[in-house]
Formats: sequence, structure tokens, C-alpha cells
Amino acid sequence: MNMSAAEVKRAPMAQPQTTPPATPAAEPNGSEILVRCLQAEGVKYIWGYPGGSVLYIYDALYGQDSIQHVLVRHEQAAVHAADGYARATGDVGVALVTSGPGVTNAVTGIATAYMDSIPMVIITGQVPTAAIGLDAFQECDTVGITRPVVKHNFLVKDVRDLAVTIKKAFHIARTGRPGPVVIDIPKDVSLKTAPFHYPETIEMRSYNPVKKGHGGQIRKAVQLLLQAKRPYIYTGGGVVLGNAAPELRELCDLLGFPVTNTLMGLGATAASDPKFLGMLGMHGTYEANMTMQHCDVLLAVGARFDDRVIGNPKHFSQVERKIIHVDIDPSSISKRVKVDIPIVGDVKDVLQELIAQVREAQARPDKAVISAWWGQINEWRKRECLKYKPGTDVIKPQHVVQTLAELTRGQDCYITSDVGQHQMWAAQFYGFEEPRRWINSGGLGTMGVGLPYAMGIKLAKPDSDVFCITGEGSIQMCIQELSTCQQYKTPVKVISLNNRYLGMVRQWQELIYDKRYAHSYMDALPDFVKLAEAYGHVGIKIEKPSEVEPALKEMIRLKDRTVFLDVRTDPTENVWPMVQAGAGITEMLLGSEDL
Repeated sequence: MNMSAAEVKRAPMAQPQTTPPATPAAEPNGSEILVRCLQAEGVKYIWGYPGGSVLYIYDALYGQDSIQHVLVRHEQAAVHAADGYARATGDVGVALVTSGPGVTNAVTGIATAYMDSIPMVIITGQVPTAAIGLDAFQECDTVGITRPVVKHNFLVKDVRDLAVTIKKAFHIARTGRPGPVVIDIPKDVSLKTAPFHYPETIEMRSYNPVKKGHGGQIRKAVQLLLQAKRPYIYTGGGVVLGNAAPELRELCDLLGFPVTNTLMGLGATAASDPKFLGMLGMHGTYEANMTMQHCDVLLAVGARFDDRVIGNPKHFSQVERKIIHVDIDPSSISKRVKVDIPIVGDVKDVLQELIAQVREAQARPDKAVISAWWGQINEWRKRECLKYKPGTDVIKPQHVVQTLAELTRGQDCYITSDVGQHQMWAAQFYGFEEPRRWINSGGLGTMGVGLPYAMGIKLAKPDSDVFCITGEGSIQMCIQELSTCQQYKTPVKVISLNNRYLGMVRQWQELIYDKRYAHSYMDALPDFVKLAEAYGHVGIKIEKPSEVEPALKEMIRLKDRTVFLDVRTDPTENVWPMVQAGAGITEMLLGSEDL
């Protein structure tokens, strides 16, 4: 309809729009995407050290408060601390390092976690994508360098792939046989923007670890166990990592069979359980090793028959036995020792099925036959292989560990160690009642881990006492982390069994190298009391056996202080028993009289 000019004038004018149209929300950059992904994974702590290629990531961390970043003094310690956190809690540990030397400094920590199957995600900075391969400042081939010591690694070249890559990394790290995963992020990827979406679940066609054990194989295993005359249960770190200690204990109680743990498996069986024969292997007990060699049916769970456990494989195979091997990783089965009944699956699930089938079975182990086997084991126990002569004028390291065990029995505490004689004495004499309370480097045998492990655990478990049993050699490898303990108020207790030697090296030189002590003597040690005080902590030095208990009590009393206890121990003391390299596990030296 046409309107007249007058009507047009009288028509109301369109009102101007007062509210501007909504603008799309700004897309997050790669660093913000990373932080959001970590928050979605429930990450509480990151241990790291900043550098040029990760500054955008640090800027994103600065703008939030749900994740606490812990500034270490060396990248190796960042990975060790995250590793210790993961071992104690079962959560994925997270570390953040810059490119180049940040990555290479972290490699020892990554390899340590890889050898012990620890779930971790390590985020590494990288030079901008356009500079990769051009020898740019602080560039290294992170993917190539870390490939042999990770479960998997990623180089993210497109920010749109970042979120799904992080989801994959956490999934890979914590499932199947756990392990460290590296995510390498170029600097430009950490700055570019993209829409944010973090998937709730992830499916990877090339990665589907088996969880349930084969039912037929489990039935065969049950039949073999119930017919055994000389049975033995041998468990490793897989039982601890798989949170399967309750199932292991239930199975052992149900069958009444003897059980041993590896160095990494200690605590899966309570040390006070009369069925527990102690740790086995190179420095294991006489009864544990003799039982391992002479059993007729061996149930191995979450263990890998490594060289430190069975010694010479040819010697081990001299005795005919049937072996059942349960492990989440099929590549570990029959790797060093041929097994008769392989069962691939999650150890917790497999043990639950074993228990159910044993309960349903009509047959039971022959009590008389098993009793006779226990009679033989108890004869081996009479050797008292861990017995040592107490010191009157000099402190014996075993006495320190035993006293600590007595003072902390029934208490909420964690024990970390470095690597060497002190590690073995801690394993032999502390007596672990629960899993995840003994934190040490087993596979790689890394000196320097004890203090970073302790501070990582203390942050996660602030109400628990955390003790680091170390030596004067190991502690100096990451001693700068005493500064981190001060900054973040993580009051750990360091017990240094100071014998002025690289003790395990000296022991081997004494026994095998005709006492040629080549570079194993520590000839210029610092004053550890003054050093601890310089970092703001409490330092204590003791030299007499009578001082051990009072010093440990004082250390425990000082709840809110990091305490460094310098214990001057007998420099000639050796770790017994000992199986020399290349020998069989029954060819043990029980003391100097066997030399």
C-alpha cells in the first residue's frame, strides 16, 4: 500500500539499537588451552623451571590459582619430584621444562620414571616450528632424544591438535603398563589461538591395552597352584602400581603360600606377615632366594625376572618348575625366563579372578605337603642372614634404619632413598607394612632422587612424615633442592648415612677389584650441618651409637622444619647377603667369612 507524504511524516521512526550485537569470545591461545586441559585432568601441582620457549605457558599459569607450580633448582629434580608424587599418590605426575638444556637436564628423570613404569606427563618447550631443524638457540631434538625412555612422545605442530594430544598423553601415561609421556610444544604453538574443546574420553586405534586376563589361562593357573608341593608367590612393582596389594594379601591368606617382594614391590605384603620371606634378589634374604630356586610352582605377579632378582638365568633354569606369569605388559612375559602359563591383564583384575576361582574350586592345597615345604623354608630362615654385629664405638647403618623403623612403627610416614648401600639397608631393615610408602629408583638406579622424591611427596601428603634415607654421595647430586624445600615449606627429614665413601662402589672394589679403591673415597665433603643451616634448615651431626635414637627423636619432633641428620657410620660396613654379578641366586655371600 502506498502512503502519502503526510502519513510518512506521522509514522514512528525505527528506534536505534541500544545493545551492540554479541561478539564471539576470544579464542584461547595454546598456553591457555594447556592450562585448561591440565585443570580438566585434576592436576594440582606442576614442578618446573622457566625458560624462553615456555614463557607463554608460564604467563598462563600466572593467571590461575587451581594449579600450584613449584620452582625447582634443576630440571632433573622437577621430574624426580613429579615422579615421587606419582609413586606415592598413584596420580599422574606433571613436570614442565624449557627447550634445549631444560630437556636434556630432564632426561635422567624421565628415564628413571620409564624404568619403573611411573605415570607421568612431561611438558617440554620447543623453538618455533619454523626454526625446528635449523640449530636455533636452545634447540634439541626432544622427540629423538627421549624416544628410548618414554612410553610415547608427541611434537605438537598445530595448536588445534593440542587439547586432544594432552588427552592422549594422560590416557597413555596412566593405562596399561604406566609410563612417562612427553609433549613437546613449540613456542609459536603456545601463542596461537584455537577453539577449546577437551574430549571426555579418547579412543586410539593403535593403543588398546588388555585389562581382563584370559579365563582359560586363569583356570589352568588355579589348578597348578592347588596341586603345588613347593609353591611360591613372587611379586613386583606392578602389584603396587596396580593397587592390587589387598588382593595379593587375600590370595596369600587363602592359600597359605610363602610370598616375596622385589625391591619395587615392598609393602605389597606386610613385612610382619609370617608368610613374607623378605626381599629377594642380589641383596635379598637367604630364605627368599633359596625358596625361589627350589619351588616347583611359581606365581609371578607384576614382576619381570630382572637380572637383580634371578641372577644368572642359566642357573635359575637348572631346577625344573612351572611358572605362572601375570603382567599387564605382554612384552615382559617370557622375556628373560620362559613361562608355562602367561596371563596378560591388569594384575588387580587377574588376582580377583584367581581368588574367585580358588574359592569355587573343590580341591585345596595338601596341608601336609605344604607344611613340609614350610619346614624347609624355616630351616633356611634359621641362617639369620640379616644379622650384624652392633657397633660399640661406631654407628652401624643397619642400626639407624632399624631405630627409625621402631620410632615410626604404626605412624603415617613415607621413606624415600637414593641409590647405593643405604638403599639396600633401608629395603632390608625398615619393614614396610603398606604399599606406596617405599619410594626409590629400582630399574635405572638413579642417585640424587631421594630429596626431590621427598619434597614431591611432602607437598602431596603434608600431614605425613617423609624421610629421605641417603648417603653423602647421592645427596650432593640434587642437594640444591634444599632451597626448594625452604621456599615451599615442605619440611622433609634427610638421614645421610655418611661413610665417606661411594659405599656400593667401595664394596664391589673390595670384593672384586682386590681392594683397589679407585675414586670411591669422598675426600672433600662439606660441613653438612652448616650447609643445611645455610639453606635455612636444621642440621644435626652424630658420631656415636648412643646418639642415634635421641637424634632421630629430635628430628621427628621438629615437625615443621626440614632437618638434615649427618650420621657418621662405619666406613667398612658391607651389605649382606650379596649375589655377585653372573652368579646364581643361591650362590650368596652371607658375610666376609664367605670371601
